[in-house]
Amino acid sequence: MRPGGNDLRLRLARRSRPSLYLAAVFAADIAGYSRLMDELIASHRGRIFNTAGDSVVADFASAVDAVQCAVAVQGAIAAEDAGGAPDEPMQYRIGIHLGDVMVDGDNLLGDGVNIAARLEALAEPGAICLSAVVRDQVGNKLPLAFDDLGDQQVKNIAQAIRVYRVHAGASAPLPVAALPLPDKPSIAVLPFQNMSGDPDQEYFADGIVEEITTALSRIRWFFVIARNSTFTYKGRAVDVKHVGRELGVRYVLEGSVRKSGNRIRVTAQLVEAETGNHVWAERYDRNLADIFAVQDEITERVVAAIEPELYAAEQVRSQNKPPDSLDAWECAIRALSLIGQGTRDENTEAEGLCRRAIAIAPGYGRAHSLLAWALLRRSDWAGDIITIVPEAGAEARIALGLDDRDPWAHLAHGVVRFRMRQQGEAERAVRRALDLNPNFALAHARLAGSLAVQGGYQEAVDSAEHALRLSPRDRNVGTYASLALAGVHFASGRYPECATWASNAIEKSPEIVPGHFFLTAALAMEGDLTAAVEARNTLLRLLPDYSLTWVTQNSPVTGELAERLREGLRKAGVPEG
Repeated sequence: MRPGGNDLRLRLARRSRPSLYLAAVFAADIAGYSRLMDELIASHRGRIFNTAGDSVVADFASAVDAVQCAVAVQGAIAAEDAGGAPDEPMQYRIGIHLGDVMVDGDNLLGDGVNIAARLEALAEPGAICLSAVVRDQVGNKLPLAFDDLGDQQVKNIAQAIRVYRVHAGASAPLPVAALPLPDKPSIAVLPFQNMSGDPDQEYFADGIVEEITTALSRIRWFFVIARNSTFTYKGRAVDVKHVGRELGVRYVLEGSVRKSGNRIRVTAQLVEAETGNHVWAERYDRNLADIFAVQDEITERVVAAIEPELYAAEQVRSQNKPPDSLDAWECAIRALSLIGQGTRDENTEAEGLCRRAIAIAPGYGRAHSLLAWALLRRSDWAGDIITIVPEAGAEARIALGLDDRDPWAHLAHGVVRFRMRQQGEAERAVRRALDLNPNFALAHARLAGSLAVQGGYQEAVDSAEHALRLSPRDRNVGTYASLALAGVHFASGRYPECATWASNAIEKSPEIVPGHFFLTAALAMEGDLTAAVEARNTLLRLLPDYSLTWVTQNSPVTGELAERLREGLRKAGVPEG
């Protein structure tokens, strides 16, 4: 052991030929500290080499990682020393250099290692010394100050080395004033790590982040930090809690990209910044035959997954507050979560929350659009168009007047028009919702229904399948996509397939009237009258006033398709009027 402290070397190497690679190295092996060192090295993407005596050597992916690890090591050791005997402090010298190295068995060799060792020897106990090339690589990426020690001549190195020391008072992150959180879900998309070791993949990783940020920004009730701010964290191992405070966001999305042969793997995880808890995580493995199509697909899937997870996380957060203290935003968030559960009781509670939000803030457009949707959902159970749908239409118009860029308002308006048999206007309104939020799975499902009743069967199928792919676990999406597919199959005379999709809709929303009348008619047209009568009985229990006259007056289905639907219902024994 050297007098005055143990040696701790970090060395960084530049790839210059196949046997050389970018690395950072560090040396220490003292009883009681090995586990601490191992954990810190691993957390900064390091690998350990040359463990002998009191030294540990580790390589790192970047100069920034190496310096961050060195600072963390010195801070951890200082904390350990603070709890020990004052006359036996454990202090380490650290040297970091960017140069050529190679692996030989369990050893790391080369000029990068040798120069890092010389820098370590120049360091005082508890200090970190860097070569100029490392200082240049770090730049302003870390909240550190540096002392210029000038050119130093070291043993067995012909040229003098410019040496910098990490300033003693700057080894901990500088304090950052926490920004206030916005009054809606706020998120920062951090640069994804390129884990491939291939610099050419940086553009793909950066492109993914750019596309995700842009797509999230189109969801108007998200507060999304701009790319120029989040990319200041590129190349840094960051603490999401620190990022959350510094950027004033509640959630952070981080991820990585790894290429192997002609395959790409993208991982993404959504983290609540204040607690560090993981809200959602997913992995995507794709073939790189069309790299831009892969980029678009992954962006679409990530955004479609994040949106409901963010809402769910916000809803959980609002649950910690007593109902009487909820503000308009929190009422709407809780209502949206309840609507997503797809049941009558939850929908009724959601309707009440929307009305309360409107009472608190009459100019809150989203509360009006969600109320319109909750009313339309109620009409699907009650079969009541005369009283419920006009109220839903009024709420949708108010929402549009308050915020013409709210996708939910356009969706609600479109569904009102659908129920009033104004299919051209219904389609235009839902397409406008999708212009505003291309990943709005429920709008894709409702567009499928509108297309199906107009005879656009293939596009209806494509839209329904797209909705299910975007949000496979959403009850509402599953219900309306299944109804659209049931309608397409009924129109095409594929009655067993219609019955299957109608049953699927009923499974997700047991009291959904259109699902039951599609099932009843399809079974009857297929010739299974026993099953059709059973389905009819269930339908009449749900809606005692249901009749062929009701279908004629209230169903959005018209023309030849409506005639066949009535024929099937008549065969099943549905009363005329």
